[in-house]
Amino acid sequence: MTNKLYDTSLSLLTDLYQVTMAYGYWKSETAEKEAVFNLYFRKNPFNGGFTIACGLANVVGYINNFGFSKKDLRYLRTLTGHDKKPLFEEAFLDYLANLKLSCSVEAIPEGTVVFPNEPLVRVRGPILQCQLLETPLLNLINFESLIATKAARLRLVADTDQLLEFGLRRAQGVDGGMTASRAAYIGGCDATSNVLAGKLYDIPVRGTHAHSWVMSFDDELQAFDTYAQVMPNNVTLLVDTYDTLQGVRHAIETGRKLEAHGHKLAGIRLDSGDLAYLSIEARKLLDEAGFQDTAIVASNDLDETIINSLKQQGAKITIWGVGTKLVTAFDQPALGGVYKLAALQNESGMDGAEKWSYKMKLSEQAIKISTPGIQQVRRFRDERGFLADMIYNTEEMNGSDRPSTMIDPMDFTKRRRFDANQLYEDLLVPVFQEGKCVYSLPDIHAVRARVQTQLAGLHPGVKRFVNPHTYPVGLEKSLHELKTNLILKLREAASQ
Repeated sequence: MTNKLYDTSLSLLTDLYQVTMAYGYWKSETAEKEAVFNLYFRKNPFNGGFTIACGLANVVGYINNFGFSKKDLRYLRTLTGHDKKPLFEEAFLDYLANLKLSCSVEAIPEGTVVFPNEPLVRVRGPILQCQLLETPLLNLINFESLIATKAARLRLVADTDQLLEFGLRRAQGVDGGMTASRAAYIGGCDATSNVLAGKLYDIPVRGTHAHSWVMSFDDELQAFDTYAQVMPNNVTLLVDTYDTLQGVRHAIETGRKLEAHGHKLAGIRLDSGDLAYLSIEARKLLDEAGFQDTAIVASNDLDETIINSLKQQGAKITIWGVGTKLVTAFDQPALGGVYKLAALQNESGMDGAEKWSYKMKLSEQAIKISTPGIQQVRRFRDERGFLADMIYNTEEMNGSDRPSTMIDPMDFTKRRRFDANQLYEDLLVPVFQEGKCVYSLPDIHAVRARVQTQLAGLHPGVKRFVNPHTYPVGLEKSLHELKTNLILKLREAASQ
């Protein structure tokens, strides 16, 4: 399940300020100070009601292979400041050369439905190491979660129809294409056109021919017949090169020849024009000719809104090929995840005082105020599905089964109480303990299945596309009080 695309060190896959801050921690002798960072996002993408967590497998691969190579360090030596002198002294580069990650990481498993402000990943360890993980973790989690969410939305509207990812040629570079294929399959696509993704990630691959195949012959029927002769067990014919409905008639002629040799016309593909009208007329032609089992595939800049509209118009399409608008997350190109310091070891912690100094970022915008604490997410449920998610401070609750009061962070008057016997699951699970991987990655097919199980646990209103119901997420009472008191304290200090 890890990313097999690269066999080189990726430790420089970071922003320069992560390395300059690491140098600052090392130089100020605070590099080993224990810290806790939380990775989360502030708003569901696509104006939707949920998000799918994705990317953890590649996070595991990144951390397992973390280390600065000789080539990495040679490059860092070339970096200079405004005075043209080296940015980093040699002793720091020697430190990086011998650096072994000792962080503990907890994360929500891939394929889980998640919501704003919930920690998807929690990193605890020496602050220098935690800092170096910020950019790569955001890079790996943000994009895959975005694409998996888009695919899950497509899956919802496609229902039982086949859903194919056709986006490689329009993806944002090689890694964008590979990552999108993986995340799209997890989110709900049945197959991809990306052959390399099929090889590396064990994703089913699908595809037949393009317009250029038809155009390379003297006429369309000859092109169809030749393709059917060459590959009789994979015949889906693209019928819109010249005249779509005439193309369907030609496909039927080829289909009859296939049947005479014990094969069948698997499908026809529409890639332009009025897909609702053309699919209805194509279905009539196919059915009248006895090709009731021949599928109609549609492509052409589809997304969940267009597919939903086509279904409402009675389109006779049962296989959907989605490319550009899926792999580029066309209507929202970034998730906007953040990685914030939430707790820092107290200097006096060894003398019996509180071990942690809780940290938070203030802002004039309430949505950008971070939450302090060593956070965990508790998902309450009953026999019908998920009820609410409560974020709590593990130092306060420590996994206890006591009754809980959850407070809406946007409206403290909205409170909800859960009895001690209420069913629940704590979502963050151990992935690394002091640098050692303790998590067994599920295969990609299990992760894909988890997405559908998770979506089934949501109220239908949360899954609707227009004005979705807001799934309840709140802070445990003591965490809410901690956050409120810290805000007041910081506001007072800032005003002096």
